[in-house]
Amino acid sequence: MALEIERKFLVKGDAYKDVAFNHSKIVQGYICSRPTVRIRIRGDKGYLTVKGGSNDGGLTRYEFETEVPLADALSMLRLCAEGFVEKTRWLVDAGDGHTVEVDEFHGSNEGLVIAEVELHSTSDSFCSPEFLGREVTGIRRYYNSHLRKHPYSAWSKEEKECLDLPA
Repeated sequence: MALEIERKFLVKGDAYKDVAFNHSKIVQGYICSRPTVRIRIRGDKGYLTVKGGSNDGGLTRYEFETEVPLADALSMLRLCAEGFVEKTRWLVDAGDGHTVEVDEFHGSNEGLVIAEVELHSTSDSFCSPEFLGREVTGIRRYYNSHLRKHPYSAWSKEEKECLDLPA
């Protein structure tokens, strides 16, 4: 199983759309929470992902992902009784060998925009685009698996203003 090393940020404005080299629609649901078992449809492809927990504040997690036939992915999504996360993912070249993935959420998470950067190591650095705002790595409320149960539209004003501390 591979180790995913990822940092998350809130996004300021929508300048990412002007510099994105690609974007796609994503619908994903969760079959299980511990470990996290996710089924995702991105464009015309299906993916099954298993993610382990984190022992370092959310920076690293074990991850296994495999492509599955679209028909199977659609069938598995029907098993996700706790709802779905819908978003558009914008891909931005950070110019240093890293890609910034900007997720613009829809439905009950409309208004939330989060960027993620996958790193090669925990000490890896990257060129930060100007649209990246406050880092939210490790703050559970920003995990997609959490957003399906506790959508952005139900957050208090304080939660939306990020007055919380990392979990």
